[in-house]
Amino acid sequence: MCGIVGYIGDGNVYDILIKGLHRLEYRGYDSAGVAMVGDDGQLNVYKTMGKVSNLETFCSQKNLGARLGIAHTRWATHGEPSDTNAHPQTSQDGNIAIVHNGTIENYKVLKDALIQHGCKFASETDTEVLVQLIEYIRVTNKCSLLTAVREALKQVVGAYAIAVIEKSNPDTIIAARQSSPLAIGIGDNEMFLASDATPFVEYTKECVYLKDGEVAVIRRGEPLKITDLDNKDARIDVKTLELSISELEKGGYPHFMLKEIFQQPETLRDCIRGRVVEGGRKININGVNDNKEVFLNAKRIVIVACGTSWHAGLLGKYLIQDMCKIPVEVEYASEFRYSNPVLDERDVVIAISQSGETADTLAAVKIARDMGAFVFGISNAVGSSIPRETFSGCYIHVGPEIGVASTKAFTGQVMVLTLLALAIAQLKGTLTDAEIENLGKKILEIPSAVEKVLKLADKVEHLSLIYTYARNFLYLGRGYSYPVALEGALKLKEISYIHAEGYPAAEMKHGPIALIDAEMPSVIIAPKDHLYEKIVSNVQQVKARGGNILAIVTEGDQQICRLADHVLEVPDMPECLTPIITSIPLQLLSYYIAINKGKNVDMPRNLAKSVTVE
Repeated sequence: MCGIVGYIGDGNVYDILIKGLHRLEYRGYDSAGVAMVGDDGQLNVYKTMGKVSNLETFCSQKNLGARLGIAHTRWATHGEPSDTNAHPQTSQDGNIAIVHNGTIENYKVLKDALIQHGCKFASETDTEVLVQLIEYIRVTNKCSLLTAVREALKQVVGAYAIAVIEKSNPDTIIAARQSSPLAIGIGDNEMFLASDATPFVEYTKECVYLKDGEVAVIRRGEPLKITDLDNKDARIDVKTLELSISELEKGGYPHFMLKEIFQQPETLRDCIRGRVVEGGRKININGVNDNKEVFLNAKRIVIVACGTSWHAGLLGKYLIQDMCKIPVEVEYASEFRYSNPVLDERDVVIAISQSGETADTLAAVKIARDMGAFVFGISNAVGSSIPRETFSGCYIHVGPEIGVASTKAFTGQVMVLTLLALAIAQLKGTLTDAEIENLGKKILEIPSAVEKVLKLADKVEHLSLIYTYARNFLYLGRGYSYPVALEGALKLKEISYIHAEGYPAAEMKHGPIALIDAEMPSVIIAPKDHLYEKIVSNVQQVKARGGNILAIVTEGDQQICRLADHVLEVPDMPECLTPIITSIPLQLLSYYIAINKGKNVDMPRNLAKSVTVE
C-alpha cells in the first residue's frame, strides 16, 4: 500500500521524485524518503515521519544534486511510523538503498539467519531484511547487484515491488515485482518507475507494467531490459497511457473527494457510453458477447471483492438474481481465499477492484482460475493485475480516483454490474425486449438525475452541522437500499472517524434498536420501491423510541416526510437503479461532516487507497 518512485535521466532528479511522491501520497502518508546517488558519487538518503511536505522541509538544506534516485511514501506494516522505519532502507555498509511496497512474510527467518552471519539491523521493517540480504549475497558471492537482487528474491516469500540502487553503480536502477504493482515509464533519454503511472504521465505516454516474477534493469543510455528471476528474457509490452494531468489535479475543488463526487455525472456517462445503444434497446458488454456460452451455462456466480467494492458486489447479487435468475454469492476476497472454496468449470467468478491490484482479490482470482472457474474482472485501472489475470472483464472508465474514500468508483462499479446483469438477461431471455428497453432508457437518464441530486449539496452541508458531533450513526435500508446503507456507514467511518453501522432495516429489531435514542441519528434510505411500506414501519419504530431520522426519499414522498426530522429528496428511478442515486447524498453527508470536524478527507488516518498487502 506504499508508493514508490524512481528516476534516471537528465532532469532534476529530486524535483521529479518529490512530485511523484505527491501523486502517490494517497497510497500512504506515515513517512516519506528519498535516496539519490549524488553528483559527488555519494549515496544520500533523506527521510522523515509524516507527509511528503515534511520531507520537503527536511530536505530544504540538503545536497540535492543527483544522477538518479528512488523515493517512497509509506503505509506502515512492519514497525511503527518513525524516521528510522521510513524508507528508503539501506544496507549495513551504506552502499545499497531500497524502496519497497509489499510484505515479506518470511522476514523473521531471513533476519535471524542474517544476524547469525553478523548483520546488525537499525529498523523494525521487513524491507531492511531484504536490503541486508542483497548486500550479504553481493559481498559473499562477489557478484553484481543484479545477480544479488535475483538471488535474494528467490529466498523471499511474500509480496513486493522494489527499486534498488547502489552507490558504486550510479547509472542503474534494479526493479522487480511480485503481487504488488510496478510501472515503468520510457521517456526520451530518461526512465521512470512508480507504483502506478501517475508520477510520470506528464513526461511520457509510454509505459510498461511489470508482471509477477519479473526483474527490470534500468540503465542510463540503454534500452529497458526485463528478465525473470532465472535471467531469461521477458517480453516487453509497451502500453500507451490515456491519463491526463487534469485528472490528477483538484480542478478548483478544495479536495479530491469533493471533485470526484461532482464528477459522477461525467464519469457515469463515460461508463455507459457505447454500452447502452440503439436508444436503450440493446446492452453491449463485450465480455458477455465474447463468452456467450459461459454465461448461458453458468450454474452460479460468485462475486469476490473488498471494502466498497464488496458493497457494489452485494448490489450485483440483487441485480443478477433479479434479472438473470442465476444464483449469486458474494464473498469478502480476504475470507474467500482461506475458506476452501468449492468451484468448478460452470461457475463464474466476478472479481471487483478499483485499483486492479487489491491483494486479497487478486489471490482469489488465482484460486478461482486454478479451480477451473471462468473469471471475469471489473476494474478501473487499465493494465493492472486483475484485468491481466482474468479471462474477460469490463473497465468502469471513471478515471483516476485519488481520494482514499471511494465515490465515483463505487457508482461506476454499480453501473457496470447493472449493465452486466442486463446483458446476461438479454442473452438468456430472462427479461423481455420491452423491459430491457425501459431500463436502458432509464440508465441513459441517470447522469442527468445525478446532476439533480448534486444540487442538494448546499442543503446537505447545512444538515451536516446538525449531525457533526454525533458519536454514533445507524444506517438502515431494505433490498437494494441495504448495500447503500452499508456503503454510507463506511464512508462516514472512513473520513470522519465517527462510528457508524449499516444494517438491514428489518434486522434493527434484532439488536440495534437497543441503541436508539435522541443522541444516535438514524439515516434511512427509503426510496419508493416494493418494500416502501416496510421501511415506513421501521421509520415509525425509530421515532417511537425518540430517534432522530435523516431519510433519503423519492421526490414527492409524503408519508416519510411527515415522520422524519430531515429528508433529502432524490429523483424517481426504477428500483434496481436507485442505489446510484441514493448513495450520492450519503457521500456528501460524510464529506461535509468530516470537513466540519477538521479531518483530512483525502488522506484519512490509517487508510490507503490501494490495499496491495494482506
